[in-house]
Order: sequence, then structure tokens, then C-alpha cells
Amino acid sequence: MKIINTNNAPKAIGPYSQGILAGNTLYVSGQIPVDLETGKNIDDIYKATTKALEYILAIVNEAGLEKENIVKCCVFLKDLNDFEVMNKAYADFFKEHKPARVALKVSKLPKDVVVEIDCIAVK
Repeated sequence: MKIINTNNAPKAIGPYSQGILAGNTLYVSGQIPVDLETGKNIDDIYKATTKALEYILAIVNEAGLEKENIVKCCVFLKDLNDFEVMNKAYADFFKEHKPARVALKVSKLPKDVVVEIDCIAVK
């Protein structure tokens, strides 16, 4: 088992790692859309979704994997009314690659962000 961390994604805000590589499987912790320079939330759902996915990809790349290695994502939305726009950003990010996914509404997210996304990638 190997801990994966990168400066290209937000530092963990609790007792967890950005990612854990166990054998050929990478487990990426939930990524939230905060600006790395200012620490401020990105509230526009399209930009927020894209930023969370970019942070996931940074961790995936740090583990030596690519976007195409992502096999499943879990999307947590603060507001289910954002689903359509989140879905557009998600589709634009992944293009032809379509990992399995679950998306659900939650009552609150860390730092009161609008979306959080985690994933699993396999070599």
C-alpha cells in the first residue's frame, strides 16, 4: 500500500490521504472545489465540478495513472437542481471515457462547497 499526495490538489483537511494505491487500485479521497491559491470555494457548479475532477486527475497522475484508468466516481451534490449542469461538466471532462458513477444529494459538504467527488482508478 502506498500513500499518494500531490501539491496540485487541496491538502487533506482531516486524518486521511489524498489517495491510496493498494496493489493496482487507486482510491482517491473526495475532492472539493477550492482555489489552491486563495482557499476560496468555487461556487459555479460547472466550474466547481471541473475543478474537483482536475484535482482527482492530479492525484491519479501522481500515482502514475491516466484519466482512462478511472473506473468509478461518486458525486455528492449540495443541491440536486445542479445535476444537469454537473452532468454537462462531467461529460465534457471525461469525453468518450465513461466511468461508472453514482450521484447523490447530501445535506452538507465540507467547507460548504457545492460538490465533492471521489473516484477509484485501476492500472
